[in-house]
Amino acid sequence: MKEAAEMDPKSRTVGPIILLGAPGAGKGTQAKRIVERYGVPQISTGDLLRDNVARGTELGRQAKAIMEKGELVPDKLVCDMVAERLARPDCARGFILDGFPRTVAQAEWLDGFLTGELASKQLAAKLPPVVVEVAVGYNQLLRRLTGRRSCPTCGRIYNIHFQPPRVADICDVDGARLETRRDDCEAVISERLKAYEAQTLPLVQYYRAQGRLREVNGDQAAEAVTAGVFGVIEHGDRL
Repeated sequence: MKEAAEMDPKSRTVGPIILLGAPGAGKGTQAKRIVERYGVPQISTGDLLRDNVARGTELGRQAKAIMEKGELVPDKLVCDMVAERLARPDCARGFILDGFPRTVAQAEWLDGFLTGELASKQLAAKLPPVVVEVAVGYNQLLRRLTGRRSCPTCGRIYNIHFQPPRVADICDVDGARLETRRDDCEAVISERLKAYEAQTLPLVQYYRAQGRLREVNGDQAAEAVTAGVFGVIEHGDRL
């Protein structure tokens, strides 16, 4: 029984997991599969902001006042929210950080927090972060994003290149005509990808210089990508 418990992924201490990847790389899909396999929480800075504002916490009130002025929430506030969330009991074995860190400054703060304050509270923080970049070629990203279609009735998502409906432009479920989001046009997506690369490249270089960055080929089928991500988390393999 003891060996079975040790083999159970949900009993494994996985530590901090940081997923990097451009829009359309499939980070969301992989994050959900990590949550399902290991039973650790996915922590999104966007969700943290909304939660703190909704609950009216001191941090939430400060963030709300800043956002109402149309200004960006400063790193200090975001980091304080992350710090409070990571100290909760459900993060004891590990956690996935979604949308954080976004900058080298945030990454440096996270390193200090994990090895300092959090290490005295959480077993997971004693492990170095697992940093996985889901790498997808530019042309493949364009096909994934420009090929997206959604049903306005049931919300189901299709891709005309990789997961098309049975009848072109018609939802399989309810027969509604599929729609293309305005943000999914090639010009908008191209700008988003350029902005992502400019913002994230220093972060990738930061983790690569530390020898932490592991790349998984995101051009593969989702199941193969998942196998690669799990391999990195459990064995530190470069796949």
